[in-house]
Amino acid sequence: MTYIPKILALAGSLREGSYNHQLSKIAVAAAEAAGGKVTHIRLRDYPLPLFDEDLEKAGFPDNALRLKQIMHEHQGLLIASPEYNSSITAVLKNTIDWTSRATPGDPSLACYAGRVAALMSASPGGLGGLRGLVHVRAILGNIGVLVLPEQVALSAAHQAFDEQGKLKDPARQAAVERLGANLVAMLRKLHG
Repeated sequence: MTYIPKILALAGSLREGSYNHQLSKIAVAAAEAAGGKVTHIRLRDYPLPLFDEDLEKAGFPDNALRLKQIMHEHQGLLIASPEYNSSITAVLKNTIDWTSRATPGDPSLACYAGRVAALMSASPGGLGGLRGLVHVRAILGNIGVLVLPEQVALSAAHQAFDEQGKLKDPARQAAVERLGANLVAMLRKLHG
């Protein structure tokens, strides 16, 4: 039986018209074309309070438990992360903070250890969110995630997409597609 890599895709943005969500769709399609099974979620569907150990002691939020379960079911992560003030978004950091915590029968970092991630970002700015990706890469690396070296930072995102949701620049489109395909290939090497 052929191993089918399972990948969780998400964007670190809550905005309905998020450029990062649009960008992630391109990588998702490429990962699926390469033989991966992708679950694409929106963090806005899993609202969480700001992480607080008092809240944690009072009872772990249901959405954090749901996200942890979803993450346990996947070996790969496709993350499109906007850059807010040269760093990671609050919603993405808060999601990582909650899901990295221990729960009964599930030690801390269990849904991150051994996972493989591909990173991308989109921004109207000239660096395409690159500074934020540095922080995302450091956080994930420190909690046991193998982050692929190749990444995409899409500048001028407000002008980059055509009406079908593809990137107008074929080289940029191909780079994002490679991220999705390379994640599938790496998961096959590690688990197949």
